[in-house]
Amino acid sequence: MVKNILENNIVLYNPAISSMNIGDKIIAEAAKKKIEELFKGNFVLEVSTFFPVSYYHMRHFKDAKYKFVLGSNLLKSTFFGLKKQWDIKLRQSSFVGPVILMGAGWWQYNNKPNLYTKLLYKKLLYKDYIHSVRDDFTLKKMKSMGIKNVINTSCPTMWNFTEEFNSKIPTRRAENVIFTVNAGNKDELNDAKMIDLLHKEYYKVFFWPQEIKDKQYVDYLERHNSNKSIVINPNLKDYDNFLENNDTDYIGTRLHGGIRALQKYCRSLILTIDNRANEKKKDFNLPVIKRGCLSEIKKFIKKDYAINILIPEKEIFTWKSQFRLS
Repeated sequence: MVKNILENNIVLYNPAISSMNIGDKIIAEAAKKKIEELFKGNFVLEVSTFFPVSYYHMRHFKDAKYKFVLGSNLLKSTFFGLKKQWDIKLRQSSFVGPVILMGAGWWQYNNKPNLYTKLLYKKLLYKDYIHSVRDDFTLKKMKSMGIKNVINTSCPTMWNFTEEFNSKIPTRRAENVIFTVNAGNKDELNDAKMIDLLHKEYYKVFFWPQEIKDKQYVDYLERHNSNKSIVINPNLKDYDNFLENNDTDYIGTRLHGGIRALQKYCRSLILTIDNRANEKKKDFNLPVIKRGCLSEIKKFIKKDYAINILIPEKEIFTWKSQFRLS
């Protein structure tokens, strides 16, 4: 007898839907691939985390076997304010949840969670399954609220970065370079110095806008330059095509722009501007340095550099295994 695929329908809270940051698409794509591996043949409903859940969707949620939150930077100390990566309220938690976290991360180094946030998470998160977070900083934040069924698996974008994978990434500099900047976190002096250095050191310099205002920011930084960077279209398809078909390094402040370059076996250096890359460097040895360290960028360019990312394979296996057994 053929199993009814609607018996185990799955809800995915997807941060890429309606996001202006292509990095969210990189995260969601990686997470969805792992979900597909675990749950072949199930009906999947995807819902944006940026908007409140509609009453239309509510009626489909009650029969869902699992509800997953696909990573991203959406856990935080307070759910009030204008910036909401996950638009959810306590009164909605009974039908939005229970949810299972998949490589979710904490938004910036902000204050301790308030009482409302603690109540919301405890009501929203599944108590019978292990949650996956992206770094130890997030893990400690969750445990500080009394949520103990959590492990650090890293972000799903990194789950394939095994020792064998690392060995396939070149150690010697490429002929060209592609860079990113973050218009939402500007440092005009150091961002301009980085771009100038890249034009001096590489044959061709390419730029990929990961978010809507990045191109305008680079135009401003290069307004007096005789050499202009070559712009790759601001979508994932064209970025992938460039990475796959060019001899290129990656250097830039966009974390997931750099992770995507690593996924495509490009020698990469991520310049940290917030807690996300800092914590990934500490926990997994992601190739990260502080923005503005020109001497370190020069060293990366001129000398051999071996990528040696250390993913938590045991924890990833543990998180996946609970669904194979259920």
